[in-house]
Amino acid sequence: MARYQLTLAYDGAKFLGSQRQAKSDGSTSVAVSQPRTVQGELEKALRKLGWSGRSVLMAGRTDTGVHATGQVAAFDLDWAHRLEQLQKALNAGLPLDIVVRDIHETHADFHPRFDAASRRYVYRLFCDPVRHPLRERFAWRTWPEVNNETLIKVSKLFIGTHDFSAFGSPTTPKGSTVRTVMESAWKMLVGEWQFEVQADAFLYRMVRRMVFVQVVTAQEKCSVEEVQHALSGQTKLLAGLAPAHGLTLVEVTYDRSIELN
Repeated sequence: MARYQLTLAYDGAKFLGSQRQAKSDGSTSVAVSQPRTVQGELEKALRKLGWSGRSVLMAGRTDTGVHATGQVAAFDLDWAHRLEQLQKALNAGLPLDIVVRDIHETHADFHPRFDAASRRYVYRLFCDPVRHPLRERFAWRTWPEVNNETLIKVSKLFIGTHDFSAFGSPTTPKGSTVRTVMESAWKMLVGEWQFEVQADAFLYRMVRRMVFVQVVTAQEKCSVEEVQHALSGQTKLLAGLAPAHGLTLVEVTYDRSIELN
């Protein structure tokens, strides 16, 4: 029996989030009637390989419609073959909108969520007054057009340690809303804006809220000063979230000292 760490990529359009849903009585189930989730599909594939665990460990929760190229999961399995064969066997049992991109053996006490040092997301958007069905699966189409300088200026305000209570909800009851953001920047690539943000952890819906606030500010519906004041708890901002389909979890980082040599 060994613990395996894997990296997942998925198209979140047809998933009700990454985390298996809890029933109304507080227990969990993998019954057919349960909503379709990334965790649920992974556990189905593992059971075909003889896995008998209760729950796969996940690095974090992504909302309905959010995508990933770097979601991390872990599980214990008695596997007597090569790692490449395990990866192929899992991918053969997974649906086409989810795949195991990487897998390796790790320490027995590794936890993809609690051992994470940081997480990095990318949000994609483009400005166009007319809808674009193909692009809009993975990016937010917004209009009026954003002011480029304002967008870049506001993104820099988030860097550092702040109370982000105006930008999300704690992930646990009475949990802290203080987070440290290491990277927050917009880049223009091939006709679209991409927002890259990395932090030690994120509040519930924090990235989507950050993007929304930056966009409405760059559309002159909110001021830069209001955003500054919100980071110090002095101002309430316009309510709203950027659509989930523009967001992708691209990386979860770990202290290399916990990796298995």
